[in-house]
Amino acid sequence: MNKKIFHILVVDDDDRIRELVKEYLVENNFLVTTAKDAMDAKKKLEIVKFDILIVDIMMPGEDGLSLTKEIKKNDPIPVILLTAKGETHDRIEGLELGADDYLGKPFEPKELLLRIKNILNKIQKPILPDEIYIGNTLVDLKKFHIKINNKIKKINPQEKKILEKMLESPGKVFSRDDIGKIINISKERTIDVMITRLRQKIESYPKNPKYLQTIRGSGYVLWIK
Repeated sequence: MNKKIFHILVVDDDDRIRELVKEYLVENNFLVTTAKDAMDAKKKLEIVKFDILIVDIMMPGEDGLSLTKEIKKNDPIPVILLTAKGETHDRIEGLELGADDYLGKPFEPKELLLRIKNILNKIQKPILPDEIYIGNTLVDLKKFHIKINNKIKKINPQEKKILEKMLESPGKVFSRDDIGKIINISKERTIDVMITRLRQKIESYPKNPKYLQTIRGSGYVLWIK
């Protein structure tokens, strides 16, 4: 299977920096497109699906912060901001607007490469099939149901979200706080009740769970075999 080549858009009004960054990233097996300003970037974003953006804050016309804010309204694409050294307020504002990282100018191209790889490692996740087995229990994420012992049990959207995250990382312990963030719920009691209901749908013997287990003092873990 061919390894995916990630496509990066570099937005900077400095011709020299654009070309240096492009040359370095191409040498490191990235596909790179450049834009000289926000307007140029938006035109390219309309026709190309990029994997990550590198955006200079200080540009003539619309600045990088405004561009980041506009992009992040409708697209979760990762953004790395390039900032002037010492401009702390710009970095803070950028992160508040949804930027994923920042790098102060001047910078070493290798550091930029490491930050790009770090972000891509975080956003890459396994693609779950619509149907997946937990032991002998069939979970159908597309149809929102679980088949166990020839019986069909429905799951709701919140239960689906929890299952998806846990199925992406079998064996990982999820704290109540982790699960709360997945479904946007903060009450621990509500989270415990949801896990109990999921366990009743997944397990043949819910009171002696084999797959969706409690790790005392830490949270919950899902085993699939």
